[in-house]
Amino acid sequence: MESAIPQHLETTRSRHKRVPDDYQPPYPSFVARYKPAVSRVVMAYFGVQYRGTVPAAATEALAEIAGRFAMEGGPSHWDRAHYVDQAGYENVVSVAYWDDVARFDAWFAAVRELWTGKARGGIGTFIEVLRPSVERHETLFSSLGRPEGVAVVADGMSGEVQEHAYWGGMRDRIPLSQTDAMTPGDAPGLIRDGARLRVQAHDNLCLIRSGQDWSDTEASERKLYLDDVEPVLREGMDFLRDDGPGIGCYANRYMRVYAADGRVSEKSYGQSWWKSLAALERWAESHPTHVKIFGAAMKYLSTLGPSAKLRLYHEVTVAAADEQFFEYRNCHSKTGMLAAVETASA
Repeated sequence: MESAIPQHLETTRSRHKRVPDDYQPPYPSFVARYKPAVSRVVMAYFGVQYRGTVPAAATEALAEIAGRFAMEGGPSHWDRAHYVDQAGYENVVSVAYWDDVARFDAWFAAVRELWTGKARGGIGTFIEVLRPSVERHETLFSSLGRPEGVAVVADGMSGEVQEHAYWGGMRDRIPLSQTDAMTPGDAPGLIRDGARLRVQAHDNLCLIRSGQDWSDTEASERKLYLDDVEPVLREGMDFLRDDGPGIGCYANRYMRVYAADGRVSEKSYGQSWWKSLAALERWAESHPTHVKIFGAAMKYLSTLGPSAKLRLYHEVTVAAADEQFFEYRNCHSKTGMLAAVETASA
């Protein structure tokens, strides 16, 4: 049994874990392991926003960003997903990952101007970037063999880890939690740069990407997931999308992932911005919508046991203020972290 916190990031604790040292989790889970030389990762969300059928400007933009990803300095991994937001807009988001901040910086300057620096035929574009130190980040996987998201750029996966399957495990997997409460800073603000809107967020903003992959399931398990679990998950995701600001969730997207050939895959993920890790924890531990999700998932897993083929994962970051970048052009006011500014001024 390993600790989720890698040895080179372990330090003397001033804040205690939520479980005793001899805790044994009831089932196995795993975390991504980076090379010790990796001190930061980058996760960059490039979104296009439009109404109705896909306009030519959106198709062109998506092709352009895919081309830029393939150029020198581009990401080690990226994926693309789609969702319809609370205002009825279609959003296609390409998420890219780096384990080298200098490489990202050299690549990003020109791409930023390409993406939000010009008008694009009536569509909206946005960029949301975190570049956290590895002390501010954690991952969790239910199984080995198919990393997702930021874990694809890691060196590999751990053995079975201790810090999971209890409330507080998410926090305990973040190395900074050994010494820091990670409390949020002041309210976010808005900077206007011509047609671009830049959000200046706050210390200890929290991002979660939490994914589901049912592509390996066979007929009976797929039916069980799609009939009994997914609708409950969607209900919770819709609650966060529509009513999240009241509980500290600035914005939530429930995304359906595209396969490499552009078709819709059997993968999804929820991605949300939170005022703090504590706000995310409160929702997860006690809010009726998540209690219902948890109950449906536990019933599903207890029914199937070790034969379950559903794959689950997440990545959670608690970012310092200087590790964040948010920029929007021609997007509605509830898009991503623009909603945080609207919430703060309400």
